[in-house]
Amino acid sequence: MAVQEADSCLVELLKKGRRILVFTGAGISTGSGIPDYRGPKGVWKQRKPVYYQDFMSSEEARREYWDFQLEGWDGFRDAKPNAAHLACVDLEKNSKLGMLVTQNIDGLHSLAGITPESLVEVHGTNRQVECQTCHQRSDPETHFEYFRKYNKSPRCECGGLQKPATISFGQQLREEDLARASDAAARADLVVSLGSTLSVYPAAAIPLAAAERGVAYVIINQGPTEHDSHRAVKLRLEGDVVSIFPPAVEAACLEDA
Repeated sequence: MAVQEADSCLVELLKKGRRILVFTGAGISTGSGIPDYRGPKGVWKQRKPVYYQDFMSSEEARREYWDFQLEGWDGFRDAKPNAAHLACVDLEKNSKLGMLVTQNIDGLHSLAGITPESLVEVHGTNRQVECQTCHQRSDPETHFEYFRKYNKSPRCECGGLQKPATISFGQQLREEDLARASDAAARADLVVSLGSTLSVYPAAAIPLAAAERGVAYVIINQGPTEHDSHRAVKLRLEGDVVSIFPPAVEAACLEDA
């Protein structure tokens, strides 16, 4: 399909949508300077992740974890939403967004202006730190300062271990997040996946749940995804999400006004 035809098809699908499920991965945030974790030059090619069980049982593992987090903290803290994040906000403002489900932990959808009611961060966020005992959340900066100064993993006032509020390898996803995402998939009238290889489960099962109902499925990504051959895929666009998605949303919202 030619680019012009593909863009027109995307606009038409977005125009019709009233309960769109948007699913986003790392490819939506690389334009904001956030590194890709699983690509050919991704973070996990250079560094091994610390598993949750090891974090909870070993101070050495916790130091390794906090050292890794510190390494990328300035970039995460200073990153700003790009045009693709803002386009998702436009969908919500124009009463087209059913739910935005993201695998990303950068918090950029929230910074862009997506309301909490319309956002599920299935892998959590590193813009907050959470006590693993009492679950109180706090600003990360003070905890990074503590780690820089003492080279020890920070602890909560209750004595619990502090960790960025993300889902680590080996850690269970939050049931309430999965429930909200599943409910959105059951109500969606269009699914759009942006910048994801769709290879990480159970998160990648969320757009599939809507597609299995016969809902039109749009995939926009730079590089192949595991869902490319699915029978429900109505439109597959190869390329940069930031270049493709925002103009289509703008056109759909203008024509639908």
